[in-house]
Amino acid sequence: MPILKMKCNHIANPLGFDMQTAVLSWVTEGEPGMRQTKAAVRIALDPDMRQVVYDSGEREDIDGIAHPVRLEWKPRTRYYWRVRVWTDAGAVADSEIAWFETGKRDEAWQARWIGSPEDIEHPSFAKAFELPAAPISARLYACGVGLYEAQLNGEHVGGEYLTPGCNDYDTWLQVQTYDVTGLLRAGRNELSAILGPGWALGRFGLHGGKVRMYGERPAFLAELVVRMADGTELRIGTDASWQTVASAITASGIYDGETLDARLQAPQEQRAALETEQPVKGRLTDRRSLPVVRKETRRVSDIVTTPQGDTVLDFGQNMAGWVTFRANAPAGTEIVLEFSEFMQHGEFYTDNLLTAKQTFTYISDGTTAWVRPHFTYFGFRYARVRGLEYIEPESLEAWVLYSDMESTGELETSNPLVNRLVQNALWGQKSNFLEVPTDCPQRDERLGWTGDAQVFAPTAGFYMDTAAFFSKYLFDLACEQTKLNGAVPTVIPLMIGGGMYSAAWGDAATIIPWQQYVQFGDASILEAQWDSMKSWVEYVRSRAGETHLWKNDPHFGDWLALDSTTGSLSGGTLQDLIATAYYANSVRLLAKAAEVLGRKEDEREYTNLFEQIREAFLKEFVTPNGRIVSVTQTAQILPLYMELLPEEWRQGAADTLAQLVVKAGYRLQTGFVGTPFLCKMLSDYGHRDLAYKLLLNEELPGWLYPVKMGATTVWERWDSVLPDGSMAPHGMNSLNHYAYGSIVTWMVQDMAGIQPMENAPGYRRFRLAPKPNGRLRHAKARYDSRAGTIESGWSLEDDGTLRLEFVVPFHTEAELILPDCEPGRIRYEGARKPSDIVQDGADCRMKLAAGTHRFSYAPTVAYLPRYNSYSDLRDLLADERIAAIVRKHIPDIDRKQGAVFGMKLASMREMQFVTRITNEQLDAMDQELDYYYKSTVGV
Repeated sequence: MPILKMKCNHIANPLGFDMQTAVLSWVTEGEPGMRQTKAAVRIALDPDMRQVVYDSGEREDIDGIAHPVRLEWKPRTRYYWRVRVWTDAGAVADSEIAWFETGKRDEAWQARWIGSPEDIEHPSFAKAFELPAAPISARLYACGVGLYEAQLNGEHVGGEYLTPGCNDYDTWLQVQTYDVTGLLRAGRNELSAILGPGWALGRFGLHGGKVRMYGERPAFLAELVVRMADGTELRIGTDASWQTVASAITASGIYDGETLDARLQAPQEQRAALETEQPVKGRLTDRRSLPVVRKETRRVSDIVTTPQGDTVLDFGQNMAGWVTFRANAPAGTEIVLEFSEFMQHGEFYTDNLLTAKQTFTYISDGTTAWVRPHFTYFGFRYARVRGLEYIEPESLEAWVLYSDMESTGELETSNPLVNRLVQNALWGQKSNFLEVPTDCPQRDERLGWTGDAQVFAPTAGFYMDTAAFFSKYLFDLACEQTKLNGAVPTVIPLMIGGGMYSAAWGDAATIIPWQQYVQFGDASILEAQWDSMKSWVEYVRSRAGETHLWKNDPHFGDWLALDSTTGSLSGGTLQDLIATAYYANSVRLLAKAAEVLGRKEDEREYTNLFEQIREAFLKEFVTPNGRIVSVTQTAQILPLYMELLPEEWRQGAADTLAQLVVKAGYRLQTGFVGTPFLCKMLSDYGHRDLAYKLLLNEELPGWLYPVKMGATTVWERWDSVLPDGSMAPHGMNSLNHYAYGSIVTWMVQDMAGIQPMENAPGYRRFRLAPKPNGRLRHAKARYDSRAGTIESGWSLEDDGTLRLEFVVPFHTEAELILPDCEPGRIRYEGARKPSDIVQDGADCRMKLAAGTHRFSYAPTVAYLPRYNSYSDLRDLLADERIAAIVRKHIPDIDRKQGAVFGMKLASMREMQFVTRITNEQLDAMDQELDYYYKSTVGV
């Protein structure tokens, strides 16, 4: 019975992270039928667990989801911990030893900040020192402004990049801790570092950005603490005894790239470093950011010579990172790599990068070396190369860089295009979860937009363990709020000007903490963010006043929706409706957080406030008979999803939503705000087939249109690339924007049916409620939750039989809802057949214990599609067997279909006056389609 995935604050063996509360989690893999009866946690100062500083005792209330421990943690101290679990079968399991180690915390620094005595943008610092013997342990504590890379005896320290990270430098500066024991040796050693401008000092922000946003000059701080076998401790810290020269990097920037002149690596005259004051305002703090590391490596998939004669490397995947290559060229040779995510009509395309140059230039010193950038990264699939006379594919690698998060979720269906969409959304996360959740990794933006982050957070939490990543982001969000009287800027950290505080963007302050709590079961995120959540709500409350309506402020609206009649990027839905709906939703979430934290007065206050906002919303935006005054898809979606409509009006709003989708030619019209919940609201209210139809639409606008156009990530706009293969002339146009990838949450929770439960966060209890549809023949998902691995899948046989398989992890319980089911029809395979099957409307409901469970039955509703002349012509022609029947009766249907689609009406019956198809043709076709269906399903 192994105990695995032991984490402290959602990180395996964290070294030097900020430590207030140690939240311990683990996964026990017990045998089916077993249940945990109790557990115990011990923390000690030694790996033998003799110097115990915490012992929980044997307790029934401890599980592996989130066990908080609050102690007075010592600085620079490693703590060891282990878990023991007992089961009702008498089994006892002990975990391996895990650890966490504190950083400097509030310990005073002996080191001093150092800088160059000259105005050098890319200085290098070094210190040589002697050791009498190899140490038994050594830690390097380091920080830099803007970015730094440290080396010890010529070896890169830490295996991470772009340190100290991107955060609100005016409030705090992150200190990294590195275990460098293995890099030191007896005798002479040298500690060195190079610096570049990065986010703090380099060009960054919107519309060309600003420079020196947080400080004026680069500086470095480091303290090496060495422990010898005899117990002595040595410290080597930055001070005026360090030497400095200009590094070989002559230019770098997040947007523009880097120039590295290897000829400058030759010995130069060194000068003494200059002790200086801390270069930015922020307080030195142990790190919160996860390391940015090389998570994957990709090889060149194709080398292209363009019509203009350019040599372009195709890595086969849009990504974020850089290219490293082996340089072997005469001294003075310039090797230039320019990066892009798109080829237009066979040519290298960079117009959508705006002012970002995305270029790495290497000037050879005549030696053979593997080279890479240091203080930049690129969003790219393609690299245009100049200066390499011969290109050997094995001499180039693309490094995929992003924050070090564990992969946790997989989803697969019978449709290859949908599977590519699932991968595209995942690659959007890989490309943009680098330090902060950015909007895009390529153009002159790359900012932590709050609206994008909150709509994608549930999908991100399925793909990866995002708990530590979002904890840091939310900390920065709260820091920015303290300067703005509770308002939440649209970008975190706030690296742009302006004072716009938009609904749906600012609501990240409440939405993300609640989502993280439900996903990972750790209430400490609600404790940490309580003041932030409340101050955002109170800010909006001050804007809404006694009317309880958030009106007349500027907002982004339903950003990039397609239903504006004026061409506005904010879409056609009333902005005051969106703002008030999000205000209500944030208040509702705040009340829920108050309940979890035991804040009874706050719970009562915000529960009452929600009801007041809801009443005001209904009076302002809904007619007395339940019609929403803004007749757009998003205007129906938000009041449904945010529980603002009374029960008797909800189905009507969902039906209106469905009608609007049909009226748009079975197309979505939603933007960033409406899209995440569109399919869910349709499938929740009886329009499941329409939800699947929207997902599977391969035409513009739709999720699969970019896939058909060759996309390997999710686009910013539905029409980022036009059908002729050219980039749409929008100016603002990214091919690596994850927001619309939020559809994956619906696919996981509704298509596959793995759903968290708010009253049992972290999946200790959860719901399995798949919603199959005949437009797919199978779907399955796997999710490594805090409680263990959950699996849910279904397949639809040719005779209409539905087969389902579920895996429920140890010490959990699932509530299963089998759709369109009667208890007497169910066939079960598994160790413990459920005994409490209950008919619930059209469905069957039961509880599942841990183990693998298989069911099969004939649904009471036919899932295989049944076509006729009233069906959408696109559906008729999408299935080869059905299309053959259609063409048999209407041979020229392929010529006529343009008239049908051009008027946004779907069926041949509707468009007879245009297509001139006779009733006799349609009746004969219907008869054969009916026969085909009955013979297929065995009716």
